[in-house]
Order: sequence, then C-alpha cells, then structure tokens
Amino acid sequence: MTDQKCIIIGASHAASQAAAALRQQGWQGSITIIGDEPYLPYHRPPLSKDYLSGAKTLEEIFIRQQAFYEKADVDFILGVKVTSINRVDKKIVVDGGESLDYDKLLITTGAKVRELTVPGSDLGGVCYLRDLNDVHRVREYAGEGKNAVIIGGGYIGLETAASLRKLGMNVTVLEFMPRVLQRVTAPEISAFYTRVHTEEGVRIITEVQVEALEGTDDVEAVLCSNGERIPASLVVVGIGVLPNVELAEEAGLKVDNGIVVDEFCRTSDPDILAAGDCASHHNLLYDRHLRLESVQNANDQATVAAHTICGKEKIYDSLPWFWSDQFDLKLQICGLSLGYTDVVIRGDIESGRSFAAFYLDNDRLLAVDAVNRPQDFMIGKRLITEKRSIDKAKLADASIPLKDFLA
Repeated sequence: MTDQKCIIIGASHAASQAAAALRQQGWQGSITIIGDEPYLPYHRPPLSKDYLSGAKTLEEIFIRQQAFYEKADVDFILGVKVTSINRVDKKIVVDGGESLDYDKLLITTGAKVRELTVPGSDLGGVCYLRDLNDVHRVREYAGEGKNAVIIGGGYIGLETAASLRKLGMNVTVLEFMPRVLQRVTAPEISAFYTRVHTEEGVRIITEVQVEALEGTDDVEAVLCSNGERIPASLVVVGIGVLPNVELAEEAGLKVDNGIVVDEFCRTSDPDILAAGDCASHHNLLYDRHLRLESVQNANDQATVAAHTICGKEKIYDSLPWFWSDQFDLKLQICGLSLGYTDVVIRGDIESGRSFAAFYLDNDRLLAVDAVNRPQDFMIGKRLITEKRSIDKAKLADASIPLKDFLA
C-alpha cells in the first residue's frame, strides 16, 4: 500500500541495507531513516583503518551515495534523536517534540562505546573510535613522533594501533587480560598478533589495569597498576560496546543483551523490528541466543527484516563472518569458536604471516580464522554450513589440499 509508512531509527549499515531491500521486495510506501549524526549511513570498519590513516575520504566510506536514496525515494532526517516510541498510537517522538506516524518501525540503533571511568578520563586527547566524530578527535591529537596509548587489546584496539603506527606514532597497547584477543581467539592467534605488532614497533603490555590518566587540560601520561607511567598525547579507549536498547526498553519491548527478535527479526511487538548490533537473536546453526557486532550480520538481518515488513517472511540463518585489517594482515573469520575443543593450524603461524586456524568441537568444525588465506576462508565457510565431519589428523596434514574435505 502506497500510504503506509516505514520509519527506520538509526542511520546505520542495517538502515541502508533495509531501505534498499524494502524497495527490492516491493514496498511502495514511504521510507524515512532517522539518524543522530549529520551524515548518510557510512561504513564503520574503515574508521579505525583507512579513514583514520587518511587513505579514504568521507565520500568513499558512504555505504550508498545520495543519488541512490533519491532514486529509491528514501527520506532522511539527520542530526536528531528519537526520544520515545508510542506503540499504542504508533508514533515516535524526536528532539523538539515533533511526532511521526509509522505503520512499521525498524530499530537499527547499533551500539555505543563502553566508557572508561578512571580519574582523568575526561581530559583532552582521550578518545574512542565508534563514529566519524571520534576519528576527527583522534586526528587532532595524532602525529608523527607523538606517543599514543591504546587501552584494550581487542580488534578495535589492535586495528587502531596499526593505523597509528602507519602515521609514525609511538604506540603502546594495554590489555587487562593475560593476552590480546583473549575473548575471541585461541592462544596461538593471540601470540601471532602479539609477535606481528611487536615486529611493527608496537609495545604490548598485558595483565595491566589503568589507574589514572594524568594531565592538566590534555592527557600527558597513563598511570598503570604496575606502577609504570607511560607518556601519552593521545589515548584511544577500546574496551567494548553496549547495545543501544534504551528506546526499546522504555517502549516495553523485550530486551536481553540486545532487543530480542525472532527468526524474522520481529520484536515482541509485531509491527516493530530490529536488526544489527542492537538485536539479539536465536542462531539456528549454533542453537543459542546471540548478539553479533558485524557488518554481515547487520546487512543480513536488515534484508530479513525488509522481507518481513513486506509480508514475505524469510528466516534468518546466516553463518556469522567478520574481518580485521592490521598492517599487511587480512584476517577473515567465519563461524563462532565458542565451545571449541581443538585448534588445528595450517600454515606458518610461528614466523610467517599466512595461516588458517580451524576451531573444532570434536569432529565438528565451528569456526575458521584465516590470515592472508582467502581460499581457506571460503572453503571453511562451506565446511561449517554443510556440517561436514572433519578428521583432525587429516586436517593437520598440510599435504592434503583443503578442498579435498569438500569431496
């Protein structure tokens, strides 16, 4: 029906994809995307990589250009926040009190950074890396020969460390846990990334807490729990994110580590859907509830949501996959390694920069971490989705081509 209205809250990856998918699936009503930033939806992964290093411009990281949205008749309201959802009257309220009617509502509000709460965390030069404005702040304090401290040894922290090294900064990474990437990878992978970063001139300190940030107006040093005081003109905090669920929670929608959705991306209100980093779904492949922070998940869920809105239900059953670029390393990850019993490495992880790690639960392949091995990544995706039984001894034998396991 041409008079129906679909509003999308959050100008994100999922929002852009949902708008495109709605038109593809025949939605003839209006589409309005509301975002609290003054920009069209843009790619977030390059923020800590190519955009931070200056290799890409703002226009180059837009997901789709303005002309696409004009042709698809997609409206934007940018630079404003949605303050409430009235489910009874099917209205939303934005800054200033204006209300807008909807027939279908899609929440794609993503996630926000977990903030550091130590003395001095409000000093100038203490930055995060979640949106464009964050990158612009980082650039103000970055510069060749200056000292940067990264708090958090996850993917964002390590990607930022690599980008700042490219800018000629002296970089130290502080990680609270015994190893970097501890929550998401095996010890062998953590050791590999520690080696490569060290070779590239990054100093990594694990099992350390930040006691305070010191300085007058701008940060000058980081005081650590081990007593060390590290000089810093820039501190980038990467200690995780939290889903933006406040709107949904206040509207009475079910929330549990994200806005809970069914396999069709519907929330507890059938006319309200959610997709992306803010949504928690039951993953059929791994038989557990998950909230995934990835572009692939945002895009796939947005497509499913668009189908649902158009009355063409399509179950969300995609295999999760992710990527990370650091220095000359292209890491591609498929699947989730939760609950693995064994890790099989193919390639030279000790001294080289190309290998693949296969995570197994007995003879079932759960996930693959492939560094500079795109073919292993692609074959791994098939082996996981096809639920092939894997002989670990054969998998460990590099003389057996990986593609043979598909036979």
